Amino acid sequence: MAQYDNRVRSVGATGAVAVDEGLRAYMLRVYNYMLMGLALTGATAWIALNTPLGALFFAQTAQGFSLSPLGWIALFAPLGLVFFLSFRIHAMSFATAQMVFWAYAGINGIALAPIVFLYTAASIAQVFFVTAATFGAMSLWGYTTKRDLTGWGSFLFMGLIGIIIASLVNFFLQSGTMQLVISIIGVIVFTGLTAYDTQRIKEEYDVSLDGTIAGKNAIMGALRLYLDFINLFLMLLRLMGDRR
Repeated sequence: MAQYDNRVRSVGATGAVAVDEGLRAYMLRVYNYMLMGLALTGATAWIALNTPLGALFFAQTAQGFSLSPLGWIALFAPLGLVFFLSFRIHAMSFATAQMVFWAYAGINGIALAPIVFLYTAASIAQVFFVTAATFGAMSLWGYTTKRDLTGWGSFLFMGLIGIIIASLVNFFLQSGTMQLVISIIGVIVFTGLTAYDTQRIKEEYDVSLDGTIAGKNAIMGALRLYLDFINLFLMLLRLMGDRR
C-alpha cells in the first residue's frame, strides 16, 4: 500500500512538472509572437517614414500629414484584421492565422507612421523604454500573482469603451484637455489590461490541446498583449512625447 501511495505521488509530481514546463514554453511562444509582431510594426513604420514607399500612403504637410486613398485603407485595415482574426481564427488553418497576424502587424506600422512622425526620435525612444518597462513589470505580476484578476475585466472593459467613445468625440472637438484626460485614463486601463490579459492567457493554457489549437491560442494571446503594448505606448507618447 505504501509503495502504491509513493507511485501516485511520484506520478502527480511528474505531471505537475510537465504542465509547468509546457506552460512556460507556451507563454514563451506567446511573447515571441508578440515581440516579432512589434518588430514588424516598427520596421514597416520606419520604411514608411524613411523611404519613397511612404509617399504611397501619406504626404507631409505644414499641419502634419495628409492621407492618400491607400493611406486611409492602411489606417482602417488593422481594425478589420483584428476582428477577422478574433472571430474567424478557429475556422482558419494555423498557417492562415499566422499570415493574418503578420499582415496586421505590418499594416499597423504603416497606420502608426504618421502619428509617430509628429514626435522627435529621442522622445519616441524614451517612451518606448518606459512602455517596455511598465508592460514587462505588469505582465510579470499578472503571471506570478495568486490574486484572481477576473473582477478587473468588466471595469477595464468599461474603461476601454469610454476611451473609444471619448476619442471619437474628441476627433471633432480637438480639445487638448480632453485628450490629456483620455491619455491618463488610457495608461491606467492598458496597464491593468496587461496584467489581466497575461493571467487570462496563462489560465487558458491546456496541456491536452493539440498543436494546431495551442498554436492558434498562442497567436490570439500574442494579439491581446500586442494591443496592450501598442495602446499603452500611444497613450504615454501623447503624455510624454516631444512634438517636432
